[in-house]
Amino acid sequence: SIPTLRSYLQSKSSVKLSMSPTSYRFLLGRLLPLALLLPPSSPAFSFPAFVTNTPRHTVVLAQASSPPLSSASSKKGISSSSCLASSSPNSSSEGSTMSSPRWFQYEISVTAPSRGCHLITKDVNDAIKKDISSIKIGLANLFIQHTSASLTINENADPDVRRDMEMALNKIVPASWNHDGTFRHTMEGDDDMPGHVKSSLMGPSLNIPIRNGRLALGTWQGIYLNEHRDQGGWGGGHTRRIVITLQGQS
Repeated sequence: SIPTLRSYLQSKSSVKLSMSPTSYRFLLGRLLPLALLLPPSSPAFSFPAFVTNTPRHTVVLAQASSPPLSSASSKKGISSSSCLASSSPNSSSEGSTMSSPRWFQYEISVTAPSRGCHLITKDVNDAIKKDISSIKIGLANLFIQHTSASLTINENADPDVRRDMEMALNKIVPASWNHDGTFRHTMEGDDDMPGHVKSSLMGPSLNIPIRNGRLALGTWQGIYLNEHRDQGGWGGGHTRRIVITLQGQS
């Protein structure tokens, strides 16, 4: 208030201040922004301190058993790797209302049968089904470790959508750019540099909410592996590694 400000200013000054209320209002408007710059220990202004205590976690590496392969998975060459599970050393008991964060990590290898967009939702669910069931609310991150393949989410019912997606990508980044001077990085084939561009356009990772032990995908949403090369890097085929990280609470 103005009387409080007058008393504070006079206590800090050897000169007795005599100002009209209008002058004090003007001075108050000038000083208030400066008050925000004062340290919290100032006697005139104090702000609450917010402290967040992050629990330390112990990470245990455990060998995860490979899930049985479906017929679709066998065609794509799905394999499951190790799983990382972490828990707090002060984990709550089973009857506690708030559980500690849980972390799991997998790596799957997917061999796409050809260039194009391929539905891999079932392959992902098969790899994570054992541990995701224990998470009530959380997040799943999928990350592909390659520069000429990508991940996205789209229509899971009509296969024509995946065919049309590939056609659209080929028109957005045509292979002819390797021969008209547009691209310089052409030493690995006509599909290589376009594959790099498509990978950046579509993206290498996905974040999907986890709700009540399941990926919270929409009814018509599916996870795509987009293979952007005809023969793979240096003729090595289409085997792509995808790291899946789950985090959440039960």
